[in-house]
Amino acid sequence: MKDTGVVRKLDELGRITLPMELRKNLSLKEKDPLQIFVEEDRIILQKYCPSDIFTGSMDDLVDYRGKKVSKETIKELAKLAGLTVNE
Repeated sequence: MKDTGVVRKLDELGRITLPMELRKNLSLKEKDPLQIFVEEDRIILQKYCPSDIFTGSMDDLVDYRGKKVSKETIKELAKLAGLTVNE
């Protein structure tokens, strides 16, 4: 992990501001979604990129009830259920 040397305080609503230089370096624009992870005592922010809920793949995604699933996963699940898939 790289130390940026930047320290920010939380405001009264628990918000922080990411420095402009950091946003430029990471190609973050206003309103870009960020995903929040927690690892032990660390908070990790990552630019949100939709992925398959089962495999993490970002290729050929289909939206199913608000979740992303890849076509490859759908094929594998169909096989597990004993169904044949024709494309």
